[in-house]
Amino acid sequence: GGDHTITYPILQALAAKHGPVGLVHVDAHTDTGDIALGESIYHGSPFRRCVQEGLLDCGRVVQIGIRGSSYDPDPHHYCREQGFRVVPAEECWMKSLEPLMREVRVQMGDKPMYISFDIDGLDPAYAPGTGTPEIAGLTPAQALEIIRGCKGLNIVGCDLVEVAPMYDVSGNTALLGANLLFEMLCVLPGVKTL
Repeated sequence: GGDHTITYPILQALAAKHGPVGLVHVDAHTDTGDIALGESIYHGSPFRRCVQEGLLDCGRVVQIGIRGSSYDPDPHHYCREQGFRVVPAEECWMKSLEPLMREVRVQMGDKPMYISFDIDGLDPAYAPGTGTPEIAGLTPAQALEIIRGCKGLNIVGCDLVEVAPMYDVSGNTALLGANLLFEMLCVLPGVKTL
């Protein structure tokens, strides 16, 4: 729950302990905006603020599932300029993400990293209960491949954000969100699973 702004203070605390961290960020949006309605801190800006404060190890940031309309002809320019790897949703369509996650594992190495999962990274057919849905997103199976693909990494924290149950009377978004959080807990270091 909560909007993506919550990741910013979490990463401030983690970076104070571990130094700049790597990031696996699943989302429809890069959340690297600058100013909206006169505010610099909002759900579309946390990762720009994190870059500005040196909280992220930018060469170890991967954003997966990015898509949607934009006001800019090159909406991912800022991210690439910082050294982020941006994986648009269309590069994920109709395939397993296990090969991608093998690459991500190498990129993360054994240094501290964080998982930030915006439920709108998934297609609204599966997760309509969110404030900024975008069509043609990831599937729940791909979400599991991403999370399970992080097992064994030096995960120092994780979140799941932007679930808005009032937009989904079926309850499926909340169910999916709870299961993804459970999966994240299962891949934390030291957790034994069957």
